[in-house]
Amino acid sequence: MLNSAVKAARRAGSIINRAALNREGLEVRAKHRNDFVTQVDKAAEDAILAIIRQAYPEHAVLAEESGVSESTKSEYLWIIDPLDGTTNFIHGFPQYCVSIALQHRGVTSHGVIYDPAKNELFTASKGRGAYLDDRRIRVTKCAQLKDALVGTGFPFKELARLDLYSRQLRNLMTNSSGVRRAGAAALDLAYVACGRLDAFWEMGLAPWDMAAGALMIQEAGGLVGDLAGAQGWLESGDIAAATPKVYPQLLETLRA
Repeated sequence: MLNSAVKAARRAGSIINRAALNREGLEVRAKHRNDFVTQVDKAAEDAILAIIRQAYPEHAVLAEESGVSESTKSEYLWIIDPLDGTTNFIHGFPQYCVSIALQHRGVTSHGVIYDPAKNELFTASKGRGAYLDDRRIRVTKCAQLKDALVGTGFPFKELARLDLYSRQLRNLMTNSSGVRRAGAAALDLAYVACGRLDAFWEMGLAPWDMAAGALMIQEAGGLVGDLAGAQGWLESGDIAAATPKVYPQLLETLRA
């Protein structure tokens, strides 16, 4: 199943890379305010679904562009974002990825995040660790929030929470080594797993933004939860993740 996810992610990545050579030909449509989709998102998702459905036609699918498949009685659910960071892609900003996760009975068992611009493949399987290409990855040993580089994402779909986010951002900017916003949440989570970031938080995400990356962080030795430290992040869309020692400090700072 992991091999199928890797094959699907790479197929989608090749479609994205070809399209990146001719961005003038993109057809951009706004799904919601500040939320865009192109024909590349759809083509990449179709390529992923073709591989998954050929291999596992009985499995259910939750995909960003096509929604939930009819096979809702299956014990398996594929959670797919064919192009996380579409706005970056539209502008030629090389920070976007393909994200694919597989849940079995509600528990995420495999995750793949593929960065086609950098040709980096992040993978994880429950109980078997997380990898960047063929190299085992771990979260950093950072123990103090004041030393941590923290990733985030603006609540651009939920502007009503902007004041709350602004207070959170102020606290994190004051109490950390630095804050970065690159614009592709799935890739940010992968960066926590491989040690490029020490922590991450964001509000208002969808399951396909989080499922694969959260498994990678957990398999790399990090902690993941909602902003209260509970396990409802996949449902609420609010997520916080960090190294084990930074995690409680991150939550305390966000609550403050």
